Amino acid sequence: MGEVMAITGERAQLEGNPDYKLEILPSSKRVKVVFNGIVVADTTSARLLRETRYPPVYYLPREDVRMDLMQRTAHHTHCPFKGNANYWSLSVGDKTAENVVWSYEDPLPEMAELSGYIAFYQNRMDAWYEEDAEVSIDPDNVVYTRGNPFTGWLMSEAWEAATTPELVARLGRKLVEEQVPLMRLALIVRTLHPQLLGNAYRWHRGSETSNQTEVPYEALTSSAYLNSPLVPIFDGVGGIRRRLEGDNPVLDFPILRDLQADGATDYVAMPLPFSNGQANALTLTTDEPGGFSTKDLGHIYEILPLLSRLFEVHALHQMSRSLLDTYLGAYTGDRVLNGRVKRGDGEDINAVIWFCDLRDSTQMAENLSRAEYLNVLNSFFECTASAVLERGGEVLKFIGDAVLAIFPIDDENPVPGCLNCTPISAACFRAIEAAKDSSRRLEALNAERTARGEAALRFALSIHKGKVTYGNVGVDQRLDFTVIGPAANEAVRIGNICKHLDQQILFSAEIAQNLCSGAVSLGRHSLRGVRNDREIFTLENTEPAPVPAEPGL
Repeated sequence: MGEVMAITGERAQLEGNPDYKLEILPSSKRVKVVFNGIVVADTTSARLLRETRYPPVYYLPREDVRMDLMQRTAHHTHCPFKGNANYWSLSVGDKTAENVVWSYEDPLPEMAELSGYIAFYQNRMDAWYEEDAEVSIDPDNVVYTRGNPFTGWLMSEAWEAATTPELVARLGRKLVEEQVPLMRLALIVRTLHPQLLGNAYRWHRGSETSNQTEVPYEALTSSAYLNSPLVPIFDGVGGIRRRLEGDNPVLDFPILRDLQADGATDYVAMPLPFSNGQANALTLTTDEPGGFSTKDLGHIYEILPLLSRLFEVHALHQMSRSLLDTYLGAYTGDRVLNGRVKRGDGEDINAVIWFCDLRDSTQMAENLSRAEYLNVLNSFFECTASAVLERGGEVLKFIGDAVLAIFPIDDENPVPGCLNCTPISAACFRAIEAAKDSSRRLEALNAERTARGEAALRFALSIHKGKVTYGNVGVDQRLDFTVIGPAANEAVRIGNICKHLDQQILFSAEIAQNLCSGAVSLGRHSLRGVRNDREIFTLENTEPAPVPAEPGL
């Protein structure tokens, strides 16, 4: 607990106590605080808070503190049995100390005696006096966690959890094992993702695993979110605790009414900050009569900093995986995570190369505003790139108004459930079906556009197969994963003759010979920069087949 400070003579009485207890004692000693040569507090009416495994803390009545030297800040901390602490900075002359004074202005009922009292970080002051004797200041503010049943578990077992859902489940089971009457545990972690606000993990007593739910950005405007305890936590105002039993409980959030109907008696929501300042939330619910004990919450509160770092490691890994998948693609992202990060790292692979270019884009870019043109591009990519991704392809990049993708050919893993198709024919089938689906999606989009009086969109789509070098190119400061080689160049060249042949989808003989049906030859044609003529094919129709659960021919 950040607000703890050391006062002489009390520590030894608390170290051997295995339980977690708090008590507030009146003090008749004169307590004086000095900062930059000025007495900033002087009282004979202090209260002493003694908390298991923490040095005692003096709380001083506000009327005996120089509040005129304080500046309230936006900083808050939360204690599940004291409440939310507000903070002040202290300025005397040319010296300022930030967030060194705090107060529980609206403490929880159990700690109502702290209302109207102020506390200081002792080791940030110049001098403390009890009566007229100066008190030795402990510069480290040592926290004593001996006796907490969860500290050893964090070091020896919790770190073994490979994922966030596993760690949440392990935490829930451990709390119950140590007699914490936990009914429900939830963790909400915000993330950096173009479509997701974050992830929610929920564990219920008796479960071996926890459930993970993705929270989309649309949730920010939902009543369930706006009326939830998460809002004040994410806004940095501290935590929430609500007793759900007894006469007239405060049920100011809809979830509290739901939990009470399920038999819950106590609810605690605590901020779980990451090292970058991001606020996440950990919530605990019990159905034990009387709710959580001070010991229960004290033990949990002590381990929150370590627990937060464990969850942060998992969140960073998941975020890295998500961002790599989003910006590089799953196939490429996996290689980056596995160490392919140097210029020249790469491999020769067999793949179907899939290239789709928006036609008439130059004219559209000149006639439309930048915002309108970006909307056109995104709609076009939604028709084409999404069709590739849904059939197991890898979108390597968006090149201006074009999509470059591959369908890797995995020679070691035949397609399950398909007796006749080889990995090559399966990749060709997926690429062709993605082309058909792109055509269907574009047709639906054009129906909407023409109804609005907008021009229909057209594309040139080409498919080829061959060996390419797949890896890192660029400079050390800026690398890019791509495919290079004659096969990649030929795929682009095939697309260039779509306009000449008045076709939307063209593919090579290497693709056609791996299809069971549907290929129509358009004869042999020369490709710019390619030595020999190539036979070019199109489809007899562009009606797409449904996305197969397992690819097959």
